[in-house]
Amino acid sequence: MTASRGETVDVNSERGAGEEPILELKNVSVSYGNIAAVEDLSLRVYADEIVTLIGSNGAGKSTTLRTISGLLRPRAGDVVYKGQRINGMAGHEVVKLGVCHSPEGRKIFHRMTVSENLDLGAFVRKDSAKIAEDRAWVLELFPPLRERLDQKAGTLSGGEQQMLAVARALLGNPALLLLDEPSMGLAPVLVDLIFQTIERIRRQGVTVLLVEQNALAALEIADYGYVLESGRLNLQGPAERLLSDDSVAAAYLGGSDVAAEVRRPD
Repeated sequence: MTASRGETVDVNSERGAGEEPILELKNVSVSYGNIAAVEDLSLRVYADEIVTLIGSNGAGKSTTLRTISGLLRPRAGDVVYKGQRINGMAGHEVVKLGVCHSPEGRKIFHRMTVSENLDLGAFVRKDSAKIAEDRAWVLELFPPLRERLDQKAGTLSGGEQQMLAVARALLGNPALLLLDEPSMGLAPVLVDLIFQTIERIRRQGVTVLLVEQNALAALEIADYGYVLESGRLNLQGPAERLLSDDSVAAAYLGGSDVAAEVRRPD
């Protein structure tokens, strides 16, 4: 199976082992006023996958996540989660269904403590024992947060703020985690840590839809990828196939030399 342009081939047919996708976008279009941000986008995410959306700035990646999480409403098409149409639902209702969003720019509450930010992640939940268990888990995932629970979130480093944003989303107990640019502005060593943590999160049974400018790092951990260009689906396929696609390498991976280095066996 090769990476496929647009909808010319049913590249989803080999995914999911006959199961229904946990998330499906069907011909979704989204606009800001008269400006089209996403046009006729269809994609699928299956349980236990890491799926990545890559593309240049303004391609519609963040808009797609905001539409899934109920922050935006599509002007056409449907967002279907576990067989239920969710476009038009309020954001907190989408969270209750098991879709949690760690947004671009972190969007933590700077004047609140780390502990208070984490509490807000679980605001729709009533299962106090499981909340405590999940809180212990996220503090094990991100040890620096444990040492700073009583510290104002705005005084954290950029990497620690990103950890807090992801941890807060995880406390919503997601089946599907939407991550928007988790590596943005981080030092290389922290970028590696964030992507290792995403893989650990998936191993705990959380499905991940990842938007990332660092296309190389995203494709290296993803199972499947979609490439957006000017709000439209340009290319899709298994992540390993996208890594070997010359057009993807030229546009997003730093050129064919970088892609060849990635493909070279150890």
